[in-house]
Amino acid sequence: MKALLFERNGIQNLKAVDLPDAEPKPDEVVVEVKLGGVNPIDLAVVERIPVKLPHIPGAEVAGVIKSVGSLVTDLKPGDRVTVYNRVFDGTCDMCVSGRENMCRNGGIMSVITDGGYRQLYPVPARNAIKVGDMPWELAASLPTAAISAYHALRESELRAGEYLVVLGATGNTGRFAVQLGKILGAETIAVSRGRVEVDGADHVLGYDNLKEEVQKVTNGRMADVVVNSVGKAVWDQGLSVLAPFGRLVTFGVLTGGDVTLNLSWLYGNHVKLIGVTGGTRREMFDLIRFAPNLRVRTWKKFPLESGRDALASLSTSERSYNGRAFIEFSS
Repeated sequence: MKALLFERNGIQNLKAVDLPDAEPKPDEVVVEVKLGGVNPIDLAVVERIPVKLPHIPGAEVAGVIKSVGSLVTDLKPGDRVTVYNRVFDGTCDMCVSGRENMCRNGGIMSVITDGGYRQLYPVPARNAIKVGDMPWELAASLPTAAISAYHALRESELRAGEYLVVLGATGNTGRFAVQLGKILGAETIAVSRGRVEVDGADHVLGYDNLKEEVQKVTNGRMADVVVNSVGKAVWDQGLSVLAPFGRLVTFGVLTGGDVTLNLSWLYGNHVKLIGVTGGTRREMFDLIRFAPNLRVRTWKKFPLESGRDALASLSTSERSYNGRAFIEFSS
């Protein structure tokens, strides 16, 4: 099988190689990968996160089950699946309370294990989740882009009728945050540098005069929830549009992670700051239920051999404004 692999950190070291075909362990399935999403976590793994080398990146993939281990009874060859990308033991206090994304003995597949940028991907059967006949572009967006946004909204306790501001609304997670916010009944305000139309947005704003613009569209009420997946560059603006008792939820540091905070403003306005990572298996099943109402805008599909170009595209404005990048796998 072919796979994307690097032996030293650095995107220049990422290359397509031939590896032996994967075989499942008794509790595993082998997924014939059809499509892989390209996300900042993948670039971070290649560039700087310490991992066991040589290493295969790829946190977000979907495909067809090719073979199953001897103990697997609920999946079969031919099933279309997405891969829940968390390693979890199922026995710690986090797991038994349904928070597998925070397993005390786990982590992210593609970080603490090899990832899915390969033609054949062996994974624990409990991580392979059936997706029916949904488009591959959506199935390959659930494990990172969609679930990160959905988990953030759930943790913020967004309620119907509230105002939701999504910063970085044209990004992988931003587009899902807007759509999912609409599904949950919020009035959605999508914010991006190009004022780009986003599915599910009731209002589309730029960053210039953002506080004043949010005041206008909310009739002075301001935002009940702000999603910041961008990081430092929009931190102050995100805080500035929060209403009293508002919640800001964050899960990305593309533009940096060191910020300043006025504590008297924080407690004086009863504001909540919430950090989140990933999502739970239950939330994956919720997303599959929402699938008919979710859309993925695709910018470009790269062949496996051009994986380096796919990851490099994350930093281009053309990609950001026009949709997702994927890596496409041939049999």
